[in-house]
Amino acid sequence: MRLANGIIIDKEKTFGLLKFSALRREVHKQNEDGTVFEEIKERTYDLKSRGQGRMIQMNIPAAVPLKEFEYNEEEIINPVADTVATATFQGADVDWYIKAEDIVLKNIDGRSMGNLQNPNLHEKKKIKNHK
Repeated sequence: MRLANGIIIDKEKTFGLLKFSALRREVHKQNEDGTVFEEIKERTYDLKSRGQGRMIQMNIPAAVPLKEFEYNEEEIINPVADTVATATFQGADVDWYIKAEDIVLKNIDGRSMGNLQNPNLHEKKKIKNHK
């Protein structure tokens, strides 16, 4: 089960100030028998969230170049939360995850540096326009 369009998140209210920590992992594509390809599907980054009071993981599509910011750099994102449910004998187990179009370094005056409008980044880009 997946939510039709994910849940659009108000970044400021949900996460507060976000700061870059590190690349957590790269997820590679697999075929039906589980053989892993060299091609990267997405990257997961650790971000420190002041609003959540803890580290969160953010999944970014592989079409976005690898991010190598300094530790504690302030970031701006366009997040969407979604779920994956697995049926069990007693109901379902639901896992939440957060995806974003990109992670972009925030400039000192508050304007973002980088391009969040690249149409090839992520299929969920269209969701942010339905606020």
